[in-house]
Amino acid sequence: MGNENENLAWTMVDCKHIVDNEYIDFRECRYRFPDGTEFGPYYNYSRRDYVVIVATDADGNYICVRQYRHGIERVTTEFCAGGIERCDGKEYGQASDKDNAEAALDAAKRELLEETGYESDDWHFLMSIPSNATMADNYANIFVARNCCKTSGQNLDDTEYLNVKICTRKEIDDMIASGEFPQMAHVMALLLADKNCQ
Repeated sequence: MGNENENLAWTMVDCKHIVDNEYIDFRECRYRFPDGTEFGPYYNYSRRDYVVIVATDADGNYICVRQYRHGIERVTTEFCAGGIERCDGKEYGQASDKDNAEAALDAAKRELLEETGYESDDWHFLMSIPSNATMADNYANIFVARNCCKTSGQNLDDTEYLNVKICTRKEIDDMIASGEFPQMAHVMALLLADKNCQ
């Protein structure tokens, strides 16, 4: 079959860090293609890995949140999600730098409790996948949490303003169809949960 990667990899020949602070490393890069030609600028960035939790209660309803998303400038419904905390306090870091970050499952449990007040003893890891392989180096870690119980109130970060919304599957399907549940990784997480929980 041969080497499937032969003559496909690009080589970075120049990289300028446009913004490089504790929140993001945003870069302007120039690459050499396999045929030797060069092209730029290409823009890419580093952000921290994060978790997405497909959480359901004892009745099989989905525990969702509603919050404002400044990228598309509107309030949306989605699953509970959040960044994996890093020991160095940065909002980004190489995906392979696992020694400097909390475990993904610990992050998922923490985010679910903080954002919704729910906890579960029935967790399943589905997969880790690049969040935007075209431009970013961070990964989404997808979890399922079943039989969640309300154990506390919310404990939100200073920049978090969100409401908990309990949804049936039909309501989520309707929101996906209407564009009210627009997060790509969250829709994928729901489909993965369907496949792995049958």
